[in-house]
Amino acid sequence: MKKTSAALILLISILSAGLPIRGQDATMSLESCILTALKNNLGVAIEIINPELAELSLSFTKEKYIPSLAFGFSSQNTSSASFSWIEAAQKISSEDKSYYGQVYQFIPTGGRFYATLSSYKSESNRSFQTINPRFGSTLTFSFSQPLLRNFGLELNRRDIVISRNNRDISEVQFRSVLQDTIYKVEQAYWNLVYSIEDLRVRRQSLELAKDLLTKNRREAEVGTIAPIEILNAEAEVATRDADILAAEAQVASSQDLLLNILNAPGPEGKPRITGIIPSDRPAYEKRALSLDECLGVAMENRPDLQISKIDLKNKEVYYDYARNQLLPDLSLSASYWSPGISGTQILYQDNNPLTGVIVGTVPGGSSDSLRDALRLQYKNWSVGLTLSIPVNNFLTRAHFAQIRLNLDQALLRIKNQEQQVFLEIKNAVRAVETDYKRVQAYKVARELAERKLQAEEKKLKVGLTTNYMVLFQQRDLANARSAELKAIIDYNLSLAGLEKTLGTSLKNKNIKVYEILQRNAME
Repeated sequence: MKKTSAALILLISILSAGLPIRGQDATMSLESCILTALKNNLGVAIEIINPELAELSLSFTKEKYIPSLAFGFSSQNTSSASFSWIEAAQKISSEDKSYYGQVYQFIPTGGRFYATLSSYKSESNRSFQTINPRFGSTLTFSFSQPLLRNFGLELNRRDIVISRNNRDISEVQFRSVLQDTIYKVEQAYWNLVYSIEDLRVRRQSLELAKDLLTKNRREAEVGTIAPIEILNAEAEVATRDADILAAEAQVASSQDLLLNILNAPGPEGKPRITGIIPSDRPAYEKRALSLDECLGVAMENRPDLQISKIDLKNKEVYYDYARNQLLPDLSLSASYWSPGISGTQILYQDNNPLTGVIVGTVPGGSSDSLRDALRLQYKNWSVGLTLSIPVNNFLTRAHFAQIRLNLDQALLRIKNQEQQVFLEIKNAVRAVETDYKRVQAYKVARELAERKLQAEEKKLKVGLTTNYMVLFQQRDLANARSAELKAIIDYNLSLAGLEKTLGTSLKNKNIKVYEILQRNAME
């Protein structure tokens, strides 16, 4: 099949608008069948969701580094009996309210940053107070950072890295499903072509047998041949009738298989196509293949190898994290805060609260304490280091050993896969070369069968052979034609299998995975 070029875009638009249907049958090329399957196949529809899920998972892991807001409010009223007339006359009452707002964020190196603004109001009936009600505000900046365990940019972005790798794996898996679907379409399409052509050959063979039966009957009537020759011809006609029934059943089965892969629904869920008329014919142009070139292409394009290599990256991330967990926990913490206090100032006689005589007040509100805190009028800071060394980290070391073995296993698995790929490439290349030779051989066999039948028919005319030998040569010719056609189909399937083995089905047909994903997202 020719490479898909600009015609691909045209075919996509045609498929979107509807297939070219003639009644209940559709004349379709292999290319249009492939595009229909990629658009409607249920296996593709199931798998196309996985990259979207992986992308959402990646977005979720990135939310870790988005700043977060927190707010809090509390109110408390207390009342208790007074045991001292100096403290209060009968009972002690107080009312406290507090509220805060906080912004905090994870830092890619493993630390955390907090910015907190808190305020409170406290009011009480206790005696000898100089500020009542009292307002307080504090602006605090705090920072913590691990220096050994859990330290590092790559280490703390491991969830994002793994999610991104998993997204890539899902896209490669989707590409693998597309390639498998393409190969299934090619198999079903060419098998349908073979079954239709084989049915045609069988019908031609039946017509030859019927013609010979008619001839034998005429000759038997005039007495030139024995009646047994009529029986031989009738038996051959019956046998070839049975061959046609089997060939018709094979055509129907091949139609059903291809229709099931295409899954092109019609209105109200009814099948749009009940029959497919293939428009392509199998070709058998020789392909020059180099085993080394094919192996290099496969190493670059094979989805299973790509998935294993991406999975190896995930295991390397797990390995680095597990090794880091063996280190002691050394953490740095730092804080900077600025408090502010205000309220209603109570003035006592002779500026002595012990007199208990209030001579006036100086009003003050919460805005004063808030202003002092925001202006950093009172500066305070602290810095500290904390070292934590586990007495026994046996479980951590066991986990690290497990991760290391998983990594070694993944490396060995890739080497084993590469060996299997090399074997598959050799078999695929050998199959292409062998099937091409089979085509040439069966072509010669078919030409010889045609010449043998012609010679046998000439001998029959001059009485040098029997009708049985002519029937025998007719059957040989039908089998030779069918074998040649099967060899050509096998050659085309070998080429399709080689494309699948190399992982180049999408590239050779100019099918872009991202375009399919984008089209699905828009739908």
